[in-house]
Amino acid sequence: MNAVQDARALLDEALRSGSRRLLGIAGAPGAGKSTLAARLVRQLGEQAVLVPMDGFHLADAALERLGRLGRKGAPDTFDAGGYAALLQRLRTARPQDAPVWAPMFDRELEQPLAGAIEVGAEVPLVITEGNYLLLEDGPFAQVRAMLDACWFVEVPEGLRIERLIARHERFGKSPQAAREWALGPDEANARLVAGTRDRADVVVDLSCG
Repeated sequence: MNAVQDARALLDEALRSGSRRLLGIAGAPGAGKSTLAARLVRQLGEQAVLVPMDGFHLADAALERLGRLGRKGAPDTFDAGGYAALLQRLRTARPQDAPVWAPMFDRELEQPLAGAIEVGAEVPLVITEGNYLLLEDGPFAQVRAMLDACWFVEVPEGLRIERLIARHERFGKSPQAAREWALGPDEANARLVAGTRDRADVVVDLSCG
């Protein structure tokens, strides 16, 4: 598939119909979701906005209180209901409405930041990416119905894990801690995400990306 062409087709649908379209990009940790989503937004310019699922991470203080900090990134370490509510709000926005402000995740701080992404009501295409867009259980099960299309991105496992370890190191983990996290909590989440692959409209191989 040509990702840019397919995203532009959704954008054209939105412009013809006068109603916004939502494109989801799902996949395991390290598969390249955020890279692809950012590339699409750059190509489409002001007519598309990226709203990542990661903005709905629970803060570390909350995860520690709940006893979940050691598996940060699992489905129950996100405000999934809040994410679904935001997608619904984005779907139903009218041209005269005020902008919607979405959260983002700051990898330097490893914390979510509220009200960081402005989505003007006139923007015809919202792209959202995250691990759990295709889950069938729990609060994330609401998400798929909000999306006009959802892609699943993948790369060979060795490459995915290599990228993931490098990312953890880049944001402050020691090489040993990066490998342990990638092969521990991240791998458990990756197995869960892999089980959702068949619910996607399209599978995108990013081996060369």
